[in-house]
This record gives sequence, C-alpha cells and structure tokens, in this order.
Amino acid sequence: MTDDANLPAIPEGRTVSLHRATGETDIHLSLNLDGAGAYDVDTGNGFLDHMVSQISRHGLIDITLKAEGDLHTGWHHLVEDVGITLGRAFNEAIGDARGIRRMGHAIVPLDETLAMVALDCSGRGYAVIETTIDDSMVETLPGSLVRHFFESFALEGKINLHAKILTGIDPHHKAEALCKATARALRDALEPDPRSPHAVPSTKGTLSS
Repeated sequence: MTDDANLPAIPEGRTVSLHRATGETDIHLSLNLDGAGAYDVDTGNGFLDHMVSQISRHGLIDITLKAEGDLHTGWHHLVEDVGITLGRAFNEAIGDARGIRRMGHAIVPLDETLAMVALDCSGRGYAVIETTIDDSMVETLPGSLVRHFFESFALEGKINLHAKILTGIDPHHKAEALCKATARALRDALEPDPRSPHAVPSTKGTLSS
C-alpha cells in the first residue's frame, strides 16, 4: 500500500487558458473547474453558445470562450474545434486527477425529454453518443454536430463519455438535456473525494497515457 499522507491534495483553482489557431478557426478559452458556473461565450452560433453555457452553469465550471471560424464552409469546423479546445482545456486542468472522484453520472429531464450520461475521467478518450437528432436541425445547428461536439470534447479531454437520449421529441430539448446531464456528471467526477483527497483514483497509480 502507498502512504500518501504527505502527498498534495487536489489543487485549488484548477484553471487553464488556451489559444488554438488554425487555418479554419481561432479560439481563446479560459476555464476554472472550481468555479461558480460563470460564463461568457461567443462562438457566432447561438445554440453552440447555449450548449457551452449549460455545461458551465450546471457543472459549476467558469468558462470564457471566444471563437471565430470559416463560416462560409458551414458550422462543422467551428463546432469541432470548440469541442477539441474545450476537451484539451479540461484534460490540462484535471492534471494527474489526484483527489477527484473520477467517475460521474446523471439522468436529467427537460419537459418530455430524458437524457442519461455516464463518464469516466480515465485518461483514455472514448465516446458513445446517441442523440437521436442527427437528421434534425437544432435551431441554427445541424443535429449531427451536437454529437460531433461531444465526441471531440471526450476524445481530446481523455474522458470516456457515454451519453444517450432515453426519450424525447423536441431536438432543442434533447441537445440541452444532454448538455445539462454532461455538466452534472462532470461536476460529480471532478469534485474532490473527501475520503481519498491525496490519491490518484486508479490501482495503477496513474491515469496518464
């Protein structure tokens, strides 16, 4: 057994700022995993702003995001790159995952819709996303890009993410419920574990790839 009494506990103020610029997008992102759910999000797409804001508010994660992209090609590059940048920021802020619960889940209703999310901040990115809105428009956003956003976030965040709409009709409700469920699951997974404040939550002793 490892005596970790003298090891550091989960760091306070897990904050990250990233700037990712490519030939397709230019993204500035700051986040604080130990925030209060404050957000300032501007991507140029109102529903994408809404999605990221829901993750911030219900995950109690402060997010400031400014994103610009080659919108003449459609929304794909922007949505994908926002998911990539958000995932990378989460991975960096989580660090070695010392002292966190690591896994979380949530079932969230929104009117007729019910969404389920289970995730593991495991250091191994994987995504199984069933939105049932791939062929729909969600306000200004193609439904297939909602799924792609979550996939990009999970893979770059090195998070094992399973998300599923259990029932529902309205595409807006489905996408929003998935965001809220993801936020609540992240909140559970990333909060300090008072029974194991010093340990990396793995029998291997590391979650680094």
